[in-house]
Formats: sequence, C-alpha cells, structure tokens
Amino acid sequence: MMRESSQETSHEGAILLRNFISGGVAGCCAKSVIAPLDRIKILLQARHKHFQNLGVWSSLNEVVMQEGYLALYKGNGAMMVRIFPYGAIQFVTYEWCKEKTQNKLLSGSLAGLAAVICTYPLDMIRARLAYQHIGERRYRGIIHTFRKIYYQEGQFKGLYRGVTPTLLGMIPYAGTAFYTYEMTKVFLLTRGPPMLSKPSPTEPGERVLIIPANLCVGGVAGAIAQTITYPLDVVRRIMQLGTMVPHASNYILQNLMTVYNEQGVRGLYRGLTINYLRAIPAAAVSFTVFEKMKQFLTVSFPSHFAHGS
Repeated sequence: MMRESSQETSHEGAILLRNFISGGVAGCCAKSVIAPLDRIKILLQARHKHFQNLGVWSSLNEVVMQEGYLALYKGNGAMMVRIFPYGAIQFVTYEWCKEKTQNKLLSGSLAGLAAVICTYPLDMIRARLAYQHIGERRYRGIIHTFRKIYYQEGQFKGLYRGVTPTLLGMIPYAGTAFYTYEMTKVFLLTRGPPMLSKPSPTEPGERVLIIPANLCVGGVAGAIAQTITYPLDVVRRIMQLGTMVPHASNYILQNLMTVYNEQGVRGLYRGLTINYLRAIPAAAVSFTVFEKMKQFLTVSFPSHFAHGS
C-alpha cells in the first residue's frame, strides 16, 4: 500500500511538472509574439505625451523612427522573467482545480488569481520600463526599477500598486477565457467537422483539435474575456504607472471616474483595438502551445508523463 501511494504521489508530481513546463513555455511564446503591441498598448492606455494623439499603427511607426526596432521590445526582459512562472502557475493551478472541482469557470478564475499574486511585481516593473520614451531614463533595468519602487513607493505596497483592479479583472477574465476555450473545444471535438480534429497521440480512442482549429478556439476565448474586463485593465495600468501619469489615484473608482469625466466611455476602452490585436493571438498561441507541449512531453517521456489529465 505504501509503495502504491508513493508511486501515485510521484506520478502526480510528474504531471504537475509537465503542466508547469508546458504552461511556462506557452506563456513565453504568447508574450513574445505580441510584445511590440503590448508596449504600444501601455503607451496609449496611459496617454503618454508623445503618443496621446496617435493611433496604433502611427504609434508603432513613431517608436521605430525615434528609438529603433528593438525599442518595440523595451521591458520585454522583465516580461519574460515574469511570464514563465505566470504561465506555469496559471496552467498548473487550472489543471489541478479542474480535476478537483470539475468546475471550469471557477478553476480558471482561481488559476488567474494565483498567477497574478505570485508575479505581479514583475508586471509592475515591466510597465514602468515600457512606458519610458527615448531620453527618459528614470529606470535603468529590472533590478534598478525594483529598488526604486521598493524604497521610494512604500516597499511591497508600492510593488503591488494596482493589484486590486488586476485581481478584480482576473476573476471574470481568466474564468471566461478558460471556460470558453474548454467548452468550445469540447463542442468542436464532439459535434464539429471531423477535419478539425485528429487522433490523440497520448490517449487511444480520443481526438484532439488540429493546430489551426486550436488557435481559432483560443483566439475567440481571449477576445471574449478581454472585452468583458478591459476598463479594469485601463485602471490597473494607470495605477501601476503612478506619478508618471497626471491625476493618477490609488483608488479604483476615482481612476475610473477621472478617465470617464475626461474622455467619456471611449476613454475606458482606449487602446481596445490594439488589445484585440494582441489578446487574440496571445490567447491562441498560449492555449495551443500548452496543449502541444503536454502532448510532446507525454510522448517523449512516457515513463514520467503518460496518462496525465
């Protein structure tokens, strides 16, 4: 009995490791694909003085002309440091909660909350670095940014500035994204055209979506989730940037009212176009890479990862 229990525990640990690796790789791939659009989104959301009258494409051209192509990836080092554990924690938590609760919506929400709480300071640092324009050298890198925020803005309170609207937005966002993805995937596998799926390489008798179908399902999930939660995303970014943004407040409702009074409803959705351009491919790549990484690890290391959920 003890030996069987030990083997079961070891196997569960292997499955967690597989999901951790798959989730981390999925997150890095997704964010690398949309890194340039992510930076432009930050500049537009917080109305940087050099970009407040520009659109998405003109902002991209402005960054390239003024700072060069590599500037489109400014702050992406901090993003990669953050996104591997973020993606890993999110997918591990989701898979574990889904198995224990059988509730996809709740599991997605809990997965998003866990990932945000563990990695939020790195998101804060990334936003500060990405917001800087050429000639602005308030922050010189990840470590320097961390130290300045920690010592000048209230230590951990400063590093978690804006975390409340992030958490409030993550509950419907992650829950909706995971739920939509799972339900749409199940629908296509059970009722969709056979051409959209193929036999599973890891589970005999089961089928999995082909890559193009998986990308489409992930993109739809991301688009729906982003639409629901976007105003809170705007507030989160403003709170993260702090004194870099005029009239920024420490209170969610005050920031919402400030944006609404100055710009109307349109202001609460400023940058939504670019958010669609980044959220759809990011979700598509993230979900698809996670699925394919799980299959790859299970096939390549069957003694460790076979028969995982």
